[in-house]
Amino acid sequence: MSVRELVVLGTASQVPTRHRNHNGYLLRWDGEGILFDPGEGTQRQMLRAGVAAHDLNRICVTHFHGDHSLGLAGVIQRINLDQVPHDVTAHYPRSGQRFFDRLRYATAYRETVQLVEAPVSEDGVIAATDGYTLQARKLSHPVESYGYRLVEHDGRRMLPERLAAAGIKGPDVGRLQREGVLGGVRVEDVSEVRRGQRFAFVMDTRLCEGVHALAEGCDLLVIESTFLDEDRALAEDHGHLTAGQAAAVARDAGVRHLVLTHFSQRYTEPEEFERQARAAGFEGELTVAHDLLRVPVPKRR
Repeated sequence: MSVRELVVLGTASQVPTRHRNHNGYLLRWDGEGILFDPGEGTQRQMLRAGVAAHDLNRICVTHFHGDHSLGLAGVIQRINLDQVPHDVTAHYPRSGQRFFDRLRYATAYRETVQLVEAPVSEDGVIAATDGYTLQARKLSHPVESYGYRLVEHDGRRMLPERLAAAGIKGPDVGRLQREGVLGGVRVEDVSEVRRGQRFAFVMDTRLCEGVHALAEGCDLLVIESTFLDEDRALAEDHGHLTAGQAAAVARDAGVRHLVLTHFSQRYTEPEEFERQARAAGFEGELTVAHDLLRVPVPKRR
């Protein structure tokens, strides 16, 4: 059975706390696993969450600040130690190639796995599979940063009443789906578009065009909310979002499930992030993330 869920490995910003590890997020998407922003300690958090190196197909790094990338060295070496039987692709800002190289070869180890380097240097589609496209959009942060968006291909939902009216049943239904037309009946005549699901991952950034483009129409949006609204000037200065700003983005984009994360150590009451997000008018499903949480992608409407 296919699984689509977010596994939260860490939720702290800049420095870890007693209760929050540095960043780390795994998106399980059917048979694939995409690891986002593996900060320091990610390998141990994977163990605690029941995530294996074999689960990883892609690694996506938004930018090369330590809390989003220092775990790369350990994760890459673990992939090789466990001899993962498939290629693993790494996406990251091309401008940070020197940092990626240092982390990839931070210490001596035996390379057993093909790690495909696929750096990002502009907005657009960075990977295309049979089931989805992975897109990147530039964000606004003191160092170059990109957010990521997964878009499932649209499908078609067969309509039983129209199939019956057209006299199509049994094996002929599958034949019609494969060939597109059967006995003068087009697949469009007996079906409707099934919109593909959308997921976005938005980390360290001020408000900018890229944030809104990534969030548009998402079923699940994971977005930083480093600061509370009263510290908005501080957020702007350091290139971050507040809880209210992140929620307003989700509200305007029609997001179904909003996950807030990447919290400053200065705050000790997570429920205040939820209160401010609701005050901003977001009415969808809302999660204030904590380490080792699992968040399912919402079912299709």
